[in-house]
Amino acid sequence: MEPISHFFYSHRLKLQFWDWGTEGKPTMILVHGGLDHARNWDWVARALRDDFHVYAIDLRGHGNSQHAPGALYTIAEHVLDLSALADVINDYPIYLIGHSLGGIVSTVYTGTFPEKVKKLVSIEGLGPPPNHHVHAPASQRMRRWIEGIRKTEKREPHSYPNLEAAVNRMKEANPHLTDDVARHLTLHGTNWNSDGSLIWKFDNFARPFPPFGQNMDDMRDLFGQITCPTLLFWGMESWAQDPEKDSRAAAIKNHKLIKVPNAGHWVHHDQLDLFLTETKKFLAE
Repeated sequence: MEPISHFFYSHRLKLQFWDWGTEGKPTMILVHGGLDHARNWDWVARALRDDFHVYAIDLRGHGNSQHAPGALYTIAEHVLDLSALADVINDYPIYLIGHSLGGIVSTVYTGTFPEKVKKLVSIEGLGPPPNHHVHAPASQRMRRWIEGIRKTEKREPHSYPNLEAAVNRMKEANPHLTDDVARHLTLHGTNWNSDGSLIWKFDNFARPFPPFGQNMDDMRDLFGQITCPTLLFWGMESWAQDPEKDSRAAAIKNHKLIKVPNAGHWVHHDQLDLFLTETKKFLAE
């Protein structure tokens, strides 16, 4: 069974989500990462839909959701959109699984509304490591963001002459992907131009990191409000920092960490079977 496409409104934006069923089961929302889309969760959704009513959101500026006018894609705005979808579904407490940006959004949502989340799974969703430029002094962050936006204003979205070229770019970004997975992600992540070339669906203005919203003290405070059991995944070949060395993970009182060998940033693609085994066990506890 394929998921059904629906739209909802948040912050005056028309946003898409996919409904996998199953009626009467506890609600689970899947939240994708930056420059990604909801259909990257298809394998996870199929594996969990027998026990949960699974939904997958296209974040603003991603997938089939509307691009944000003004194009400031902050964590706060993504959390606002997630809260709007959760209210539309209105079946609390919910289960959340998020990856990367979606992991940050899911974790911040859980810290903001701890009573609304039953369990949280976050795949590399703590935020950029402490040495990332997003944690630089405010004056540097502001200047870098402005200069980045001005460059983006002059940049045309990159196009690919055919589907295979776009698939190859997808595999270049993540060498762990199989041909079938890369093709699926590309088919759902691109639009066709009139000349037959393809472009990615995500808004180019979603690329630059906003200058505010990733403050370490703020994150530790938010994560410290989480009361539900939390499962963290980290790919041992990822650029992300080991959560054991991250004070933001330490702030989550009731958490368990799974370190995944032979996996990069996309743990749920790179080691799908292990991810599903550990996640199902955690959800059943």
